[in-house]
Amino acid sequence: MGKPTGFMEFGRHLPRRRPVRVRVRDWREVYEPFATVEAQHQGARCMDCGIPFCHEGCPLGNLIPEWNDLVWRDDWSNAIERLHATNNFPEFTGRLCPAPCEAACVLGINSDPVTIERIEYEIAERAFEEGWVNRQMPRERTGKRVAVVGSGPAGLACAQQLARAGHEVVVFERAERPGGLLRYGIPEFKMEKRVLDRRLSQLKAEGVQFRCATSVGVTEVAPEGSLEPGLLRGEGTANAPDVEIVSAAALREEFDALVLAGGATVPRDLDVPGRQLDGVHFAMDYLKPSNLVREGARSTSPISAKGKHVIIIGGGDTGADCLGTVHRQGAATVAQLEILPEPPELRADYNPWPTWPIILRSSAAHEEGGKRMYAVSTTELVDDGNGAVKALRGHEVAMSTDDGRPAFTPVAGSEFDVPGELILLALGFTGAEQHGAVGELGIEIGPTGSVVADERWSTNVDGVFVCGDMTRGQSLIVWAIAEGRSAAAGVDRWLMGETALPAPLRPGQLALR
Repeated sequence: MGKPTGFMEFGRHLPRRRPVRVRVRDWREVYEPFATVEAQHQGARCMDCGIPFCHEGCPLGNLIPEWNDLVWRDDWSNAIERLHATNNFPEFTGRLCPAPCEAACVLGINSDPVTIERIEYEIAERAFEEGWVNRQMPRERTGKRVAVVGSGPAGLACAQQLARAGHEVVVFERAERPGGLLRYGIPEFKMEKRVLDRRLSQLKAEGVQFRCATSVGVTEVAPEGSLEPGLLRGEGTANAPDVEIVSAAALREEFDALVLAGGATVPRDLDVPGRQLDGVHFAMDYLKPSNLVREGARSTSPISAKGKHVIIIGGGDTGADCLGTVHRQGAATVAQLEILPEPPELRADYNPWPTWPIILRSSAAHEEGGKRMYAVSTTELVDDGNGAVKALRGHEVAMSTDDGRPAFTPVAGSEFDVPGELILLALGFTGAEQHGAVGELGIEIGPTGSVVADERWSTNVDGVFVCGDMTRGQSLIVWAIAEGRSAAAGVDRWLMGETALPAPLRPGQLALR
């Protein structure tokens, strides 16, 4: 695969990021264009390694050596065919995936791995530019109807696969527009929304219908006879008064199958004194209105970092999304706190290939500024005397392992205060919402707060299936797409008795980590 001596001739190379002083003044993606020849050289680095561990590292089972070779040979049209054979949305994963495939690359044993993610990005963008991404229509219609609840990457992948199998698919989304976290959680500087919208245009051309501002599930059952069958119109919520409420029972009557792809949306909270103060917000409550402003859906955000001392609690991807956003809003200072110790820059001896490398990772947002604080824990959020937060009080911690689980012990004399007028909680998510469709239908929830699925991707309610973070728990976009594709195969088999749709995963399956 690639050029036989390519990994010896060409080093790992990525496109340059736009200068920090320039990019923090806008919301465009941070990378500069990558020359075609550079992408080809990166494809040439793919080795004829015999056993492509990158396949095992990728939940989608992407045919990575094949399309690396095609890029090296300048055969871009066949490269996108091989890429689309396993991945519905390579332009998403090429921007947003942390690339477990690269961690598994055989070249990574003693050198820098192949730039798989960037090659994927270049193939997808070339395909859209050349007009190679067109609708794929089924040979015949089955007459079956499927409702998909949730329009994030899992729901979109499931919907597209089912539509291509010949079923009529309607996607229900409670937000204003489809996309889920792709639209409302991922900032524009990581993926411009035109990228999402052009793929949605393909799904619509293939017959997928979208019903937005529609929430599925009536948890509290009304008295018998008081509600008409079918759609139920309610007042929604204070934040979304125009949301249409649909009972899950009505969807089960109207559709032949129902797929739940609503994600793991319950945020993990911070149980410390001062949590109730003004200026303390969950990350998603901050990111969504900011993204709505970028889309022109609202003129201003109710939560702004402009001129404020900002503290982000949580060192993961969501925390980095908040970090890049507060930079662009003009924060005075930013501190990002992480309870884990600072990881090493290179693999430690106890962390050999091909396990997931526990190393220091810095995103474009970290390059833009802010102070990173490791091995610290919050003890109190300090009141300014008027009901608003003015500082965070914490201490350093020492980590130990107790029965395989991390334990954190305060370090004596390490107490500190950090000024903070805006505190963003980016602590992850604890599972699926247990009201709405889940509560109404009596869907079984496991001990981790996720929906339980069997080998068919079915819940305990016949004809109701689940995929993505809703059953896996908070995870990666590549897992969501893989689960959406696999659940679609399960639904198709349940409806038709057999399926030709690929199923890259089994429920609960883990990749090489």
